[in-house]
Amino acid sequence: MNVPKTRYPFRQWLLLQCQFFLNALKYYTCIPVPVWLNFNEKIVRKSTIFLPVIGWIVGGIVACTFYISSQAFNPEIAILLSFVVSALTTGLIHEKGFAHACEGLGEGKSKENVIEIMQEAKLGTFGTMGLILLMSIKFFSLEILDNQTLIWTIIIAHSLSRFVALSLNLSLDYIEEDAQKNDTVNVKIHQNDLLTAYIFAISPLFLYAMITKNFFLFLVFPPLILLHLYLAYYFKKRLGGYSNECFGATQQISEVIIYLVIVAIST
Repeated sequence: MNVPKTRYPFRQWLLLQCQFFLNALKYYTCIPVPVWLNFNEKIVRKSTIFLPVIGWIVGGIVACTFYISSQAFNPEIAILLSFVVSALTTGLIHEKGFAHACEGLGEGKSKENVIEIMQEAKLGTFGTMGLILLMSIKFFSLEILDNQTLIWTIIIAHSLSRFVALSLNLSLDYIEEDAQKNDTVNVKIHQNDLLTAYIFAISPLFLYAMITKNFFLFLVFPPLILLHLYLAYYFKKRLGGYSNECFGATQQISEVIIYLVIVAIST
């Protein structure tokens, strides 16, 4: 999409932001978007700003599914139905990355071997077990929470976890094999854009903390910071950078950590 020049700078800026947002929606979800969208280096770089907003949308859809389902079923069934809707909304893009990262990093020995295994379509023991444990922790964590806390927790986790994954771009480069497949993936995010994404990411958490006056919610930050530092070190050591699979794994692990912290301070 070529945004036409206009005498109204704000209108042009707004059209650009809409284009960036729709590209993020197209890439990270299965939600239909206009067919005329196209990708280029600038669009890829700018669209990542809206990853936490994608988290708002996906988290909102999942939370609404839980709330509606809980009116007819018990909480356990409502949580499982929300998982189904989450899978349909995102196409399991991050869960798939997590599973392949488990497989590659668990089975692989050398850097080349890890990358080769991660990029295979099939899953083995490590990927399958990783997914089982991941979804089990998600389910039993959410099942403990009361309905109101659960709904907010889902939105907070979907938004903030995507920023933690996005922040890998600040300290790591894409591995060479991924960069060769797509010449736009190694685009570095400007720090101002990352700050914008961070504001989007923490907004649900701050809003819920203000509503409930529960400032212990901010305890989610230390483990997420430690996770970022450790995974950046680990991916650098094993792969020399990070891949799409590492991105998905970081998002999923961050989401689980947020659930666990909120469970710990709510029970």
